[in-house]
Amino acid sequence: MLSYCPTCANILKVEETSGSVNLVCSACPYVHRVKRKVSRRTYPKLKEVDDVLGGSEAWKNVDSTEETCPKCSHSRAYFMQIQTRSADEPMTTFYKCCSPQCGHRWRE
Repeated sequence: MLSYCPTCANILKVEETSGSVNLVCSACPYVHRVKRKVSRRTYPKLKEVDDVLGGSEAWKNVDSTEETCPKCSHSRAYFMQIQTRSADEPMTTFYKCCSPQCGHRWRE
């Protein structure tokens, strides 16, 4: 919570001296003693995260290649390439393990 000096309108800084807390102006001699603890918690509402790769629908019609899964060492993986950076950068290759027990995803 920001507080402003009533005389010069500068932002008050919090200073703790010998067990007491004061709001002090850095431009003028104004000091306001804090008599009780002031606190408030505000939890912002989180936005829903969209699956950038299109979710499970995006993996339905993709090809597979010989790529070893780093998690289960299965020898095949599905892959798709998406341009995630600027046009002069190479495409990013996303992999998904072909093993139904694993399904691990990684990128290269």
